[in-house]
Amino acid sequence: MKKTTGMDRAVTRKWRPATRAVRGGTWRSEHGETSEALFLSSGYTYDDAQTVADRFAGEAEGMTYSRLQNPTVAMLEERIALLEGAEACRAQASGMAAMTAALLCQLSAGDHVVGARAAFGSCRWLLDHLCPRFGIEVSVIDSTENAAWEAAIRLNTKVFFFETPANPTLDVVDLAFVCGLARAHGITTVVDNAFATSALQRPLEFGADVVAYSATKLMDGQGRVLAGAVCGSAEFINDVLLPFQRNTGPNISPFNAWVVHKGLETLSLRAHKQSENALELGRFIEPRVPRILHPGLPSHPRHELALKQMDATGSIFAFDVGSRAKAFAILDALELVDISNNIGDSRSLMCHPASTTHAGMSEEARAEMGVTEGLLRINIGLEDPQDLIEDLDQALRSAGF
Repeated sequence: MKKTTGMDRAVTRKWRPATRAVRGGTWRSEHGETSEALFLSSGYTYDDAQTVADRFAGEAEGMTYSRLQNPTVAMLEERIALLEGAEACRAQASGMAAMTAALLCQLSAGDHVVGARAAFGSCRWLLDHLCPRFGIEVSVIDSTENAAWEAAIRLNTKVFFFETPANPTLDVVDLAFVCGLARAHGITTVVDNAFATSALQRPLEFGADVVAYSATKLMDGQGRVLAGAVCGSAEFINDVLLPFQRNTGPNISPFNAWVVHKGLETLSLRAHKQSENALELGRFIEPRVPRILHPGLPSHPRHELALKQMDATGSIFAFDVGSRAKAFAILDALELVDISNNIGDSRSLMCHPASTTHAGMSEEARAEMGVTEGLLRINIGLEDPQDLIEDLDQALRSAGF
């Protein structure tokens, strides 16, 4: 394997985002293939015993085992790091593998984590159940209240963990304030950026330390594979995350890495077009329902902040229709939009979080974070917006809206 001439790090750092998305992380074999190769290999062979000894000792470059390195996975990691503006990246088997690794690789019994109450159900499970089992203290706060972050800090606080915009309530966190506060107290910020990706928001530019992803979502963008990623400084990725990942094994498969790698080529195009479509659909739905949660609309309590720290406000929003019965009536009436708990897909998808993504949480916890019985979350895809408007119009009318 060799890198193309353009893959010199000094050169790639000069490229603009659109070029990085297509050319970043491209290695070519002696065959000179244009599309990045797929290396389906768990292990590697060596020319002699000293070569393998030097590689395992860290004294020579080269592959040793696909739990540590794989050419296809390495290409994906390099491209994600370039798009994120990070020094390094490690890909994971899924989004939740990424979130778990990003937290547990740096936390020990007796440490304290401050987490956002509005989060994906499995992320809240990490905070509410997994961390406490291992003696890690957790405080869950309203992430939209800047003062709440400062008030939650203890002498043993090691990590701030949050998502912005949050799933499914679209809470928007003040990145510059929270990351600056964390830096001032020696606290590491871990930001789940799955709703936006680097195409729409780059938390590292606001002072974040670690950015974690479900690459299953917008990065793949077509609902094909499970994948995750963690980005940060070379020191964090290599000295803190890698020992955890090497010995626990939450690694992505080469095939899944290849699929996401190709998806990144069109990520920005899709993310911006889907954001545009979502804004059009949000404006259509807003007058028809009791409440809408869309960062791109002036009615969102942190609309101005979202516009300040995001290039566009994303493909996902939520709206509340008052009850589970009405929510189900709308879902059952859909003809074009699919009922699905996935997001980031090029197809429009809708789900009822209280009975799907957040069903494992207690009713009290759901109420605390604003996941009501009438809340619906929608991912707007790449279909013609007018077709989506017509479908949602008839579904809303069938439910009495």
